Amino acid sequence: MRDPTSFFKKEYQSLVENKLDWSPRMLQGPSEPKTMVDGREVIVLCSNNYLGLTTHPKIKEAAIEAIKKYGVGSGAVRSISGTMDLHVELEKRLARFKRAESSLTYPTGFMVNSGLIPQIAEKDDLIISDELNHGSIIDGTRLSRAEKIVYKHNNVEDLQRVLEEAEKHEPAYRRILIVTDGVFSMDGDISPIKEISKLAANHGATLYVDDAHGEGVLGEGGRGIVSHFKLTHREVHIEMGTFSKAYGTIGGHISGSLDLIRFAWNKSRTWLLSSSQPPPVVAATIAAIDVLENEPEHVKKLWKNTEYFKKSVQDLGFDTGMSQTPIIPIIVGDNEKAKSFGEELYKEGIFVVPIVYPMVSKDKARIRIQMNSKLSLKDLDRVISILEKVGKKLDIIQKN
Repeated sequence: MRDPTSFFKKEYQSLVENKLDWSPRMLQGPSEPKTMVDGREVIVLCSNNYLGLTTHPKIKEAAIEAIKKYGVGSGAVRSISGTMDLHVELEKRLARFKRAESSLTYPTGFMVNSGLIPQIAEKDDLIISDELNHGSIIDGTRLSRAEKIVYKHNNVEDLQRVLEEAEKHEPAYRRILIVTDGVFSMDGDISPIKEISKLAANHGATLYVDDAHGEGVLGEGGRGIVSHFKLTHREVHIEMGTFSKAYGTIGGHISGSLDLIRFAWNKSRTWLLSSSQPPPVVAATIAAIDVLENEPEHVKKLWKNTEYFKKSVQDLGFDTGMSQTPIIPIIVGDNEKAKSFGEELYKEGIFVVPIVYPMVSKDKARIRIQMNSKLSLKDLDRVISILEKVGKKLDIIQKN
């Protein structure tokens, strides 16, 4: 008789044998650039907490006060009784911060992409997606009944070719949706949104930008990629993002026109059928926007640290690829070498995660550094020294 669960073990063993399994380390303290991980005090360089806001006093206090007033849960989905005045306040504050007509929040960023993309583009539509887009975009695209075409990474000429060919399609597509990350999470490079927005306008296409890693990092005061390129939501129709990175909390969101928001809350099942964010998270996120608006030093320090660190590791001979942001890959090529690199760095007190195939191509294995504004120059010099030591030991960079 067939064993209905035996494939779990078989599939997992296959992952282990091919060294593709994940075995996450455990934090034993807050998400800080220095914390306890598996019993060892380390410098954490693999966190999305770019600005260190997870432990900001004002944000923690806002969460505590919200628990006292509202409790720990919302009690329902937003469309029933799960919309509190806090949710409405957050969306108003976010829209103002993003300089958009309106905003809408979701429980997670993944739920935005997986729930909204299939509703925007349906049968008789076309989705055009960058080849290195995040998995949540890929899943959202797969859930759509629209036709799908992938264009070469950040290649405006290839995107133009696809759009021109799409114009000749018979019957004509009802809608065309261009979807791209703003900042690509594995390489830290930035999508050429200004050029893409012009192509979208020329071809009557809707432009959807996932700015998860640009939020709190790019643009005026951390307002994100639309601000970075001095565009508006007339050019970038859907600006998607997440609170789980630079904001220090959790949740997804979109900003754009009021029509977009009304469409989303009526059509997106991940919004309609998921309980809303708990009050302390919502209050903490409002406080995070306050911090971004009133304490610009966090974003400035992040970029100061990024520029110093990136130049230093490049001067040592490390390959940082196409990075333009606080995501700094150190590309070593071989999967085994990347894993050894991560292990040796952990032994030296540096916590990073090797990124290997299939997350990146087989010859582009790496460790991925994510910079933090709370690291001191002394911290960075220590990391750079250890990288040099381990890099030479593993023949990643040349010995003197």
